[in-house]
Amino acid sequence: MRLPEALYTAAQVRELDRLAIEERRIPGAKLMQRAGAAAFELLRTRWPQARRVAVLCGTGNNGGDGYVMARLARAAGLTVNVLSLGAVEKMRGDAAAARKQCKSAGVAIRNFQTDLLAGHDIIIDAMLGTGLEREVEGEWRAAIEAINASRIPVLAVDVPSGLNADTGHVMGAAVRADATMSFIGLKAGLFTGAGREHAGEIFFNDLNVPPDIYAGVPALVRRLTETSLHGLMPGRRRDMHKGDAGHVLVIGGDRGMPGAARLAGEAAYRAGAGLVMLATHPEHAAHISTACPELIVHGVATPEELRPLLARADVIAAGPGLGQGAWGDALFGAALDTKLPMVVDADALNTLATDPLMHADWILTPHPGEAARMLGMTTEQIQADRFAAVRELNASFGGVCVLKGAGTLIASLYDGVVSVCDRGNPGMASGGMGDVLTGVIAGLRAQGLISPVAARLGVWLHAMAGDDVAASGEIGMLASDLFPHIRGRLNRLVRHAGG
Repeated sequence: MRLPEALYTAAQVRELDRLAIEERRIPGAKLMQRAGAAAFELLRTRWPQARRVAVLCGTGNNGGDGYVMARLARAAGLTVNVLSLGAVEKMRGDAAAARKQCKSAGVAIRNFQTDLLAGHDIIIDAMLGTGLEREVEGEWRAAIEAINASRIPVLAVDVPSGLNADTGHVMGAAVRADATMSFIGLKAGLFTGAGREHAGEIFFNDLNVPPDIYAGVPALVRRLTETSLHGLMPGRRRDMHKGDAGHVLVIGGDRGMPGAARLAGEAAYRAGAGLVMLATHPEHAAHISTACPELIVHGVATPEELRPLLARADVIAAGPGLGQGAWGDALFGAALDTKLPMVVDADALNTLATDPLMHADWILTPHPGEAARMLGMTTEQIQADRFAAVRELNASFGGVCVLKGAGTLIASLYDGVVSVCDRGNPGMASGGMGDVLTGVIAGLRAQGLISPVAARLGVWLHAMAGDDVAASGEIGMLASDLFPHIRGRLNRLVRHAGG
């Protein structure tokens, strides 16, 4: 099944589950049977050669799903060992019934011990599920650490044990799964922060919950998908000229940092801007012009020299290579005096961290370290709950906020929507990638897209271009490698929208 766009908290999924059971009279036991069957089908599809299966079961409904899987695996002729954790005598309801049925089917059930994992072809993690609210400890932590040390492939049921389903934060220790099968509603924590690393490939099954049930539980956040972005970028008229495609002014490139401004400027062109000007330090203006002749490069020493360029611009991209000295502060201050929409990144964000202010029409693009400085927090606190952090940034600074990282988040005061981009890859952890994103978003904004749309589309294009480059390997990727793929992805979106 194709992954839905809607993402939910654990509490919201429990509410969906409750509505299905109480209002649609779908027995909880039937939902558990469907969950176990769906996860077992994935096991057979993804690991068809697996013959020896270890199923680690907790005492809740997540464990119940695991017991169903174990019974089905036994019926299919596989060698199955269930390793039980927690106080079995406290099991109740559907989970207890699933355990009893599993035992009656002849499945071996033993208390968990670390050495019992050896010799299996695959491990099923059905220990903790979505209800985890404190750090794991005791036998649970020992089991998680043993799984991760085993180097045996892991299929997680609903969420990897130890991962906070709402935030993607590791609660002391978390299973590193090769794949996760999520049920009824996708859990938001799987798609950002550490969730991206621990969930592996994500699969989904709605367990045949009626579609109208979802209307009563608004999603926490939505995934960016190609389908959701269709039609946002209009096709071009045959008679348009460069003025119709917008003018971007990039402000940046202090002494020793010309590359950042150049990358942002070229990225704005690749995203379709009609004209891109660079206001950079006079020391290297001529060099940038030679390296990229399409850019209109101005050596600017003072705010007074910047003002004529501001008068010609439709959008400002401030921050790439701006530095934190007097030159950069003065130019950024002049930009703030205008009413122009802005994309703000890098050193301009550090300036905001020391002198916060609100702006109605800007797009801020901090990485977690910059976000921490802006909110007076630590990077660890930002990463512990990225959803809360991006909302706080948005509330504190206005406009649109893009919190970069694994599972980039976009929050907007325009429409109150939070979006997550689950594309992109570790190869993009190299210098200049943020400058390219700044330029792409600015180029889209200059063409008339409103700020939240420009931010969402820009983040997705940037991430997808990175994945296109990574098709030949993640290591050694350069920010400039993305340029042809940004252009290609954008043009395919336009063609699809028109077709």
